Amino acid sequence: MTSALPETPIHTIAPLVVDPALFDPASIAPDTRAVNASIIKALGAIPDRWVFPMAMLRKLRLDGKGPFPLSPESPYAQVIEIEGPRGPVPLRILTPGTPPKGVYLHFHGGGWCLGSARENDGLNHRFVERTGFAVVSVDYRLAPELPYPAGPDDCEAAALWLAREGAARFGTDRFAIGGESAGANLAVATLLRLRDRHGLTPFRAANLNAGSYDLGLTPSARRWGDEPLVLNTKDINVFVGHYLREGGEVGTDDISPLHADLAGLPPALFTIGTRDALLDDTLFMAPRWLAAGNHAELAVYPGGCHVFVGFPGTLADQAAARIHAFIGTC
Repeated sequence: MTSALPETPIHTIAPLVVDPALFDPASIAPDTRAVNASIIKALGAIPDRWVFPMAMLRKLRLDGKGPFPLSPESPYAQVIEIEGPRGPVPLRILTPGTPPKGVYLHFHGGGWCLGSARENDGLNHRFVERTGFAVVSVDYRLAPELPYPAGPDDCEAAALWLAREGAARFGTDRFAIGGESAGANLAVATLLRLRDRHGLTPFRAANLNAGSYDLGLTPSARRWGDEPLVLNTKDINVFVGHYLREGGEVGTDDISPLHADLAGLPPALFTIGTRDALLDDTLFMAPRWLAAGNHAELAVYPGGCHVFVGFPGTLADQAAARIHAFIGTC
């Protein structure tokens, strides 16, 4: 007579399924090819931009003299300041005309050195209109003048402010977090800091677009080369060098969150294009998110350049629609 073995619970997590055809160059739509060609032409015509100070490059971008057009200023936008560990932190808040359904804490991209909340008014205005959420976009401190950990400190302060005052200010505690490129890195770093330093998990969803998750550089970043399709290998090395100029180990959790313990983080949508130097960062991070027991969705777009959602075209429209739908269900 054999005794029955005790049953062991089996917990299954839905797999991330990626169609190999998405990586076939034949899958790239003509208008996506045209967008990429125009970007390469625009950036290829610029001499080495890194000979100029970052402050000058920032001013040119804000004056609408950068390589890409500056979006119109959103009529929804207002700027407030909150206190952070290094002084005031500006928050650019876009609020819909009706009571917001939730609040999206946003961190802009720019390699921890460039970019601003103002420059993201186009994307964030559309986000407000399509989701009914308010957007709080953080003007965190930038390198090389204020390198790590200044930026993450500001982002952490903004998240704590939202967790503390958001429900009273906006009439909802339905919070989401996210960003593009370096902003996606900072979004994950903020989630980890809130969990580990404060025991807080206030966010219901994470929108992670073309993030940089390993500052030691994943294979796609190392092997990309010089092609100026928004971001190339030299750009990444310049940004990382400025960001970590005063210390910070590449493998530290809030610097390279790909290596962190990711347990207990919110559902996340990972968006990436196949023509992005940071492709592997997302392809590696989404399964790690899932393996840690979290819900993860991976959206891969044929031919999409780095943060392609910020450029015109049907691919950007498709990605934005999925992002808005994902946030709407959180």
